[in-house]
Amino acid sequence: MKKTAQKFANIRTPFYYYDMEILNNTASMVRDLAQKYRIDVHYAAKANEDPRIVSLLSDTGFGIDCVSGDEVKLALSCGVPVNKIVFSGVGKSDEEIFNAGIAGIGSINVESVQELYIVNAIAANYGFVANVCVRINPNIDAHTFRYVTSGLNTNKFGVSESEFDEFVAMLRNCTNVRFRGIHFHIASQVIDMKKVTVELCKRANAAADWFESQGLKVEMINLGGGLGVNYENPYECKIPDFETWFKTIDENISRKGDRTIHVEPGRALVAQCGDLITKVLFVKDTEAKSFVVVDAGMNNLVRPAFYGAFHKVENLTAADRPSLPCNRIYDVVGPVCESSDTFAKNCQLPLSVRGDLLIIHSAGAYGQAMSMRYTLRPIAQVVYSDRIDEAEKETPIL
Repeated sequence: MKKTAQKFANIRTPFYYYDMEILNNTASMVRDLAQKYRIDVHYAAKANEDPRIVSLLSDTGFGIDCVSGDEVKLALSCGVPVNKIVFSGVGKSDEEIFNAGIAGIGSINVESVQELYIVNAIAANYGFVANVCVRINPNIDAHTFRYVTSGLNTNKFGVSESEFDEFVAMLRNCTNVRFRGIHFHIASQVIDMKKVTVELCKRANAAADWFESQGLKVEMINLGGGLGVNYENPYECKIPDFETWFKTIDENISRKGDRTIHVEPGRALVAQCGDLITKVLFVKDTEAKSFVVVDAGMNNLVRPAFYGAFHKVENLTAADRPSLPCNRIYDVVGPVCESSDTFAKNCQLPLSVRGDLLIIHSAGAYGQAMSMRYTLRPIAQVVYSDRIDEAEKETPIL
């Protein structure tokens, strides 16, 4: 559905706008490719935990990758089959381990020898058997932003190769866990996915061979996620290159017997379906800068402040003023009392004035999910393209 200022004119800002056609098209394409290349997909819920989005992806046939106990509960409440739920995370609480284990989810991905011991102890104490995979840290540099890399030996995640013997020794003494296989996740927003995936498959094949040499059947290899999206040109690339990713996996991963291959895309499934719509409050000119001050803040979309992340910003209202030149340079900033509350620096926009609507693109991943009420600012409402009439309307003040 085409995004216009007129269509959004009476909706209370700021709000997250989800284009359900883009989401459906993305999910359908990924489902077809997954079937073609015999890959099981688990949506990484941390990217966007909106229940309608999680339910749609579950209905498409995807499992869910969770990183908290409440995400496991969300997956179950959205109808995700229990055997399609996997639970990762370096710091699972006893309660989270108990709830995931007693539910019988497909895999608890353990990240240390100590965690394996605790999972087994909790399972033994309460009389169930927990399905587990070992998360392996392969020490691969994915050449992405340092805050979203997770596969180096300097990161906190996973078990390193030097710990394999100790892990297997512990596993042999654990009678209340069922070993299912191996798990990886090396980074997020990986652009050169083909090169990284080839190296990851080599490491995964070697690790699987080693565990099987110890008498442990590797039923599944989970390669995690990380496929990047095009933040610079979201119109040109609404759906990331899943075909190359899946084809590269298929050509390089070892499939022995009935072994299954799994991936965990998050951002790549939902980033481009979501935008943040915000209204211009003031335009402020100083001797050094021109600022467009909007009503959305870092509490609504923290990625630029947190990571220095780029999101394309456009003025929707300016489309109704085609005679205006696109020659103004602004910093687009929010109302929060932090200098880091900035969405774009040196951004070229048409002449912008109070009341204009701006669109911040590619905000479907790690936007709504990371929202907060810092300085008690409100959480942005959610508007779906096929339910736009249900959106909360703005109350005129002046």
